[in-house]
Amino acid sequence: MNFRRKLLLVFALTVFLSVAAVAWLVSTVTRRAFEQSNEAQTAALVGQFQRQFKQHADEVVRRVEAIAASEATTRIALALNRSTSEPGSFLNEAGPIAESQQLDFLEFVDAHGTIVSSAQSPAKFGYTETSLKDLPQLASKPAFLKKEELPSGTSLGLFAVRAVRVGDTPLYVIGGQRQDKNALAALELPAGMRASLYQVSGSGFSPQMFTAASETQEEEQQPRVMSQLVHWSENSADDETVHAIPLNGPDDKLLGILLVGTSRRPYVEVKRHIQSAAMLVGGIGILLTILLSGWAAARFTRPLEDLASAAREVAAGNLNSQVRVDSADEVGELGEAFNRMTRDLLEQKERLVQSERVAAWRELARRLAHELKNPLFPLQLTVENLLRGREQSPEIFDEIFRESSATLLAEIGNLKQIISRFSEFSRMPQPQLQPVIVNELLQGVARLFQAQLESREGGAIRCTLELGASQEPIAADGELLHRALSNLVLNAMDAMPRGGSLSLRTRDHGERVYIEIADTGVGLTPEECASLFTPYYTSKQHGTGLGLAIVQSVVSDHGGTITVRSQPGKGTSFLVELPRNLEKLHAPSLDGSVTVTQVH
Repeated sequence: MNFRRKLLLVFALTVFLSVAAVAWLVSTVTRRAFEQSNEAQTAALVGQFQRQFKQHADEVVRRVEAIAASEATTRIALALNRSTSEPGSFLNEAGPIAESQQLDFLEFVDAHGTIVSSAQSPAKFGYTETSLKDLPQLASKPAFLKKEELPSGTSLGLFAVRAVRVGDTPLYVIGGQRQDKNALAALELPAGMRASLYQVSGSGFSPQMFTAASETQEEEQQPRVMSQLVHWSENSADDETVHAIPLNGPDDKLLGILLVGTSRRPYVEVKRHIQSAAMLVGGIGILLTILLSGWAAARFTRPLEDLASAAREVAAGNLNSQVRVDSADEVGELGEAFNRMTRDLLEQKERLVQSERVAAWRELARRLAHELKNPLFPLQLTVENLLRGREQSPEIFDEIFRESSATLLAEIGNLKQIISRFSEFSRMPQPQLQPVIVNELLQGVARLFQAQLESREGGAIRCTLELGASQEPIAADGELLHRALSNLVLNAMDAMPRGGSLSLRTRDHGERVYIEIADTGVGLTPEECASLFTPYYTSKQHGTGLGLAIVQSVVSDHGGTITVRSQPGKGTSFLVELPRNLEKLHAPSLDGSVTVTQVH
């Protein structure tokens, strides 16, 4: 992945994470604000219900006390204290009295707990009141919740008990009002909230036990669950947070539950608006990121790409490569530093070339002096012998002249041979690239030396060919490669004076071909391997030190490399690596034509 794409990815990821973080933060703050507002509204509603409940309770107590203090109730109490009174005579007394005080429930109960008169259920006359256990204690307490069994079912009411003491036995007045829609209708419900009163029955949940200030929902709530999120449908906007407030009777028995529900629709809608806004902002941000990354790429990455391209040219050997500097920032400083570096390298290269040229001429002069010194000394001695023979014995001068002439001619031949070898090295031609099949080339080298390998005086050399399966040609100069490989074979033969084994191998690896020439000769030391390709270096008694230098020059001119591996006493292996360079076969000539020659 290039720098431009990385820059685009970093910008896009930054925008995405920023928008996501802001959206999450806003959603979290909104949710907390909604929950706090919901709790505050619920607390206010519960407080309002408690105040209203207390007012209602006080009103029930006031009305029951008014009944207890009335003349009709006193009359009933006096009559019950007389042993001659008939209890049935009070059967219908409770109804009119309850209606006059606007009570839904009213019962008169004697000291034994027997119902004397009942407004809500006259048929209970003569039965014992079992729903209230301790009437004397309740007579001094405020109003309380109680379930009342009616012919039509069970109803929850707010009751108060007061005692009328006339004579020895008290009369208890039990009065109350229903807790129904009218009790909840007075609640001031904020928008999105509703209140319901659920009457607890012993037989599990019953929808008929719901009394709601708004539409009744049939959903069972456990008494001890104080808060719960209810999912009414798959749409999250229909969710509702329900708070349950338990309502207990005088004996702390759970009789009802006040349910306060708050719709989450406003929060869900705000959340959806936030998500939509985040997506819109994110899309715009990513679009701006693409434009910004394009500008940044033109501003920052293009100079870096130019710098990388120039660096590749320098690595390929073009030290004249320079980059254009259009800014004064860090990128511009980097370009200036690169240009200074290439100029310094070019100057150092020129100085190095000059130094190497001087050193090469000095080495050439030394080698020439060394090589020419040996034949010049016999020439000098021969000429001196001729002069002495001419002066001392003219009679035998002819015989000395003949012998000296042969010596002179032999040494002059040696001089010619030395000059020819140095001249050959100095006139190394450039490769003329043609299609060459490496296996056929190596087979030709093996055939050339086959007879010489088998007829060596010190011992025969066994030659083994291990050729790769590929027959694809390479672009090379077949004649120069043949000379280079022949030179390597000759060196291998010289390293095995008592015979041995010579292996010629080829193998392919993608766009490169490998040629290996290995022997089982005397081997080389690490020091000798390090100096082996240095011109004029030789470990042979009569060598010029130019053979392997010529081989390296040929391989280098083909764009390849040559390496050596050797151990003393275990042999030497030369590995030649050559590129195929088939694209160079179609390079146009100077006259514009294209020349391809197939060589087998």
